[in-house]
Amino acid sequence: MKKLIECVPNFSEGRDMRVIKQITDVIEAVEGVELLDVDPGADTNRTVVTFVGTPDEVIEAAFQAVKRASEVIDMRKHSGEHPRMGATDVCPLVPIANISMEETVAYAHKLAERIGNELSIPVYCYEHAASTPERRNLANNRAGEYEGLPEKLADPKWKPDFGPAVFNAKAGATAVGARDFLIAFNVNLNTTSTRRANAIAFDVRERGRPLREGNPLTGKIVKDEKGNPIYVPGSLKEVKAIGWYIEEYGVAQISMNLTNISITPVHIAFNEVCTKAQARGIRVTGSELVGLIPLKAMIDAGKYFLKKQQRSLGVDESELIKIAVKSMGLDELKPFKPDEKIIEYVLAKRSGQKRLIDLSASAFVDKAASESPTPGGGSVAAYIGALGAALGSMVANLSSHKRGWDDRWEEFSVWAEKGQKLKAELLYLVDEDTQAFNRIIEAFGLPKKTKAEQQHRKQQIEEASQYAIKIPMRIMKASLESMDLMEAMAVHGNPNTVSDAAVGALCARTAVMGAYLNVRVNAISIEDRQFAEKVLKEGAVINANAIQREQEILQKAEKVMEQL
Repeated sequence: MKKLIECVPNFSEGRDMRVIKQITDVIEAVEGVELLDVDPGADTNRTVVTFVGTPDEVIEAAFQAVKRASEVIDMRKHSGEHPRMGATDVCPLVPIANISMEETVAYAHKLAERIGNELSIPVYCYEHAASTPERRNLANNRAGEYEGLPEKLADPKWKPDFGPAVFNAKAGATAVGARDFLIAFNVNLNTTSTRRANAIAFDVRERGRPLREGNPLTGKIVKDEKGNPIYVPGSLKEVKAIGWYIEEYGVAQISMNLTNISITPVHIAFNEVCTKAQARGIRVTGSELVGLIPLKAMIDAGKYFLKKQQRSLGVDESELIKIAVKSMGLDELKPFKPDEKIIEYVLAKRSGQKRLIDLSASAFVDKAASESPTPGGGSVAAYIGALGAALGSMVANLSSHKRGWDDRWEEFSVWAEKGQKLKAELLYLVDEDTQAFNRIIEAFGLPKKTKAEQQHRKQQIEEASQYAIKIPMRIMKASLESMDLMEAMAVHGNPNTVSDAAVGALCARTAVMGAYLNVRVNAISIEDRQFAEKVLKEGAVINANAIQREQEILQKAEKVMEQL
């Protein structure tokens, strides 16, 4: 399993695409790195770039990008709405898969040291990579911006973590960090007033606003015994925010960095800005995502807004995304394209991997009927199981929205969500069963000239064969579990859809029996007989349970139909 980290450098150029391309070209030239997103902003004169890959390769790509930015961007000529202090203003690393934050911090320090030593650019480390608590906050590191660097670098307190304490007039300074996944999120307002936008930003951001004596707008700022301003905290934790006017769109925005979306998700931030804006006589008209967002954040947002409407949350992933986009107005300024903005979709699109479940129904059937050994019985069993879970979810959703059953919508919503989860699992197993077969074929194709090669080949065949049993076992378990949904819907769901619940049970039974046949066939070639017999015994129990449950559900469905 590969270790993956994401890098999201922000470059102080958002207008000249030729300059931006020179920077992104050096990133794409590094093998093992995938450029995911390039998001330039003309008014901010800033471009946010997102790329992901294995750690050493990401560090190399980041260094080359910082180097090229220092060559093609001259900070002496730069102006823009966004705070900045260097050609590469910030360069955060984010752990994505199979890597800890501690490891990511070590890579951040490695990158910062190289930038400082080889490019003579002062580097400050922030967030988890910070050398002191004060430097953890990016805003503290960037205070004074580019224009204040000469004075800042002369202060021993602000000696860079890496690189010389010498003003680099052309490149400025860079902040390198290690942080959790951050969402850059702008909320659009029906005003052109930066001052009013800032007031709302102060209302919501965690830091809040300075405490003043008397008049909260013009009164003297209250300071502590050390002379530091005392702040009145805002309403949202782990949120940084400022207000600005974007001439390109003719609106003011609340520009937010959501630094921990498990504490303040994007939908909560949006709703809170709506509340605070309304209190000031201002209306939110939409929002904008800068860079990428995790799929889970969009799914959670969709469910949040559906719940507010008292509608079932157990709908398809694409529908949840659509609800999230419409509810937050993410497509107000420009189209929101999920395959370009959701990180998992971008990675899947870039991988170029062709999945069986992306085929149309007729194309899948045609492929199953072809001379190709895949998709085989296991994949087809998983597909049938997914159809069964889908029917159960459909009945739950229809029951949730049935007239006169308004007080039961949550009950059916829970069932529909369970069905969607099982459907997703079974759809994943459609392709995974084919991958398991391919692993066996690849293992048999390994060289076998030497004893070492023969032993390695034998081991790989055994491992692949055992994996090829585990996949249909997962199909069996998921399909059997889905029968709980079908039984509940046959008995308690909308009576007019009882036949659909019954067909779902038939599908689940077929999926279990079909997958069990695969388990039995694959078990023949397993050398570890203890493992094989254990799996066969467990499979036989699941198979028998599925046959029994099918009959029970059909009988209950018959009783309901007799009363129609």
